[in-house]
Amino acid sequence: MARKNTIEDHLDKLELCERCINYVFRDKEYLHAALTHASGASKRVTSNERLEFLGDAILGGVVCEMLYHRFPDFLEGDLTRIKSIVVSRETCARISDELGLESCLILGKGIASQRRVPSSLLADVFESLVAAIYLDGGDRESRMFIDRHMAPEITAAASGELGTNYKSQLQHFAQKEFGHTPTYQLMGETGPDHSKCFQMAAVVNGSAYAAAWGRNKKEAEQRAACNALAQLDGQPILFSDDIDSLMQEIQD
Repeated sequence: MARKNTIEDHLDKLELCERCINYVFRDKEYLHAALTHASGASKRVTSNERLEFLGDAILGGVVCEMLYHRFPDFLEGDLTRIKSIVVSRETCARISDELGLESCLILGKGIASQRRVPSSLLADVFESLVAAIYLDGGDRESRMFIDRHMAPEITAAASGELGTNYKSQLQHFAQKEFGHTPTYQLMGETGPDHSKCFQMAAVVNGSAYAAAWGRNKKEAEQRAACNALAQLDGQPILFSDDIDSLMQEIQD
């Protein structure tokens, strides 16, 4: 008879995952289920497939609400295109990879022996964790988790949709005009470790331009690049270097 797959067998993986996502579960059963692929489950119903089903719905709904409030002038088609990028399997898998969740997965021997697990499993575990956090900590905790990881993705996707990838534009301009690639300087940071905000400034040809805050360094750099482009063109900056403006944006 196959040995039952228990929480005690995988405490190290559960603790590692909690550190990776900066959330401690009250009920470890939810976390254990979220990390367990069907290949590593004692019964398929105890794998993360049911949580993945729920997490997919929660993630889509919260992202839709974020887009609705963040872009009041966008039409339905624009919102749909951005959402499709933000909640895509590729995006979810990449975020899981960046968080280091591959090491937390509970897999069967066949998949565990592979040099690299399929990206589909990484996408699944992100959605499963969204649901597990929702069931364990409620709507507020799951929304905080989604906002922390998806808000920067929304910024990047919206920039791409509108043809305004500011970092790419600034790099092209700086190389053409000065023969140098822009760099980005960390000017400040605030907030707890699991939800830090960063202030970055773009430096072009030795000159630092107006800094901007973001929910992670990628978002802050994108906004700083936008400010630099505006200043180089003699236009008003779009993003304030006042942290209160970012806090208001997050609350909205």
